[in-house]
Amino acid sequence: MADYVLASRSGLLIRGKVIFRDIAHQNLKMLQLSAIPVVQLGHLRYYKGVVLTHGNLIANAAGSSMSVKFYPSDVYISYLPLAHIYERVNQIMVTYFGVAVGFYQGDNLKLMEDMEALRPTLFSSVPRLYNRIYDGVMNAVKTSGGLRERIFNAGYNAKMQAIANGKSPSPIWDRLVFNKIREKLGGRVRFMTSGASPLSADVMDFLRVCFVGLVLEGYGMTETSCVISGMDVGDNLTGHVGSPNPACEIKLEDVPEMNYTSDDQPYPRGEICVRGPIVFQGYYKDEVQTKEVMDEDGWLHTGDIGLWLPGGRLKIIDRKKNIFKLAQGEYIAPEKIENVYAKCKFVSQCFVYGDSFNSYLVAVVSVDQDVLKAWATSEGIKYEGLAQLCSDPRTRAAVLADMDDVGKQAQIKRPQAKAYFAKAIADMYAELVNSDSLHQKPK
Repeated sequence: MADYVLASRSGLLIRGKVIFRDIAHQNLKMLQLSAIPVVQLGHLRYYKGVVLTHGNLIANAAGSSMSVKFYPSDVYISYLPLAHIYERVNQIMVTYFGVAVGFYQGDNLKLMEDMEALRPTLFSSVPRLYNRIYDGVMNAVKTSGGLRERIFNAGYNAKMQAIANGKSPSPIWDRLVFNKIREKLGGRVRFMTSGASPLSADVMDFLRVCFVGLVLEGYGMTETSCVISGMDVGDNLTGHVGSPNPACEIKLEDVPEMNYTSDDQPYPRGEICVRGPIVFQGYYKDEVQTKEVMDEDGWLHTGDIGLWLPGGRLKIIDRKKNIFKLAQGEYIAPEKIENVYAKCKFVSQCFVYGDSFNSYLVAVVSVDQDVLKAWATSEGIKYEGLAQLCSDPRTRAAVLADMDDVGKQAQIKRPQAKAYFAKAIADMYAELVNSDSLHQKPK
């Protein structure tokens, strides 16, 4: 028979307070523990360690999920790298809300097959994939021609107009046209997010029309445990990254050397600074770089230039101190050019460089291996390895043609990448000089 202990009500309350205090203390210590001591950052073999705590991650997930409803009946497909903060925070959020998670089979080329099998309701991705979906559907519409193309355009324009006016589009267009397109993502997606790089307004509108009404874009970085700002539900405007995450503060700091100030008209402009429980603890064993981005008041200086739009919307417009001048005096913002070429189907990463001693820009392009190999197969090109395929004149011509097309449509990081590709940059400039000398007419 079990032993029983009689206790007074007041004694029981005191005992409960002691236990609660001990549990709360243990939870606080757990929140302060480092969750991710080292995270890969940047590109082109440049890495930094970002120290984040459990508290950082929970604060970001809690703040960024406040305006969106998740349900245990939801299904999320995970295909983004778990080494990146974007997917880490997504996993925390869906786990908290009891959402089912399905993992893709590991082959990006078979992602659509996985989605058709899993039929997710939630989908988080990056502009690169959304751009491919957009290009694939729009090219199919153009090649179909005739009546099908006219029906698609009529339905697209009708739904766009309804969404812009805040009204529900007629369901007839979904039955006639868009349900078939939605099946490409399993047919049940109700909520899509985009991050990591800017999503063009055309692609955003396309996703809202063809797949779901709720497509939100966000802005963030590893140092802020992911989301800094995100579009609000019901906001149908494009070209911005939404309002601040409730778990942080955002301010714009004047950058007078670039003529960005809080007094600018019609909108205040400046460097985006973030403060709050989502901000990291510092770079791993690197106090120098930590002090470069964190000031004494706890503000993280992101290096991004933004402006405030009406309604508290944040818009990214530039990068701080990332401009160089060519020999002819022309100022170049390379990241803007890199972002344009990142939309090319063959391009995985792009590094654009120039200096005041030359009048040309050069670029080092890292190809998307899956896309390039699929293209080579379709063209009947035989190769033994990726290096041989990249050296093939037909490959170079195809990649350059695609970049030219994207560049014309758009009208168009530094020290570490410059050092790593120093020889390639010198070789390209030498090739340009030799080319110029060959084309010069003798006097």
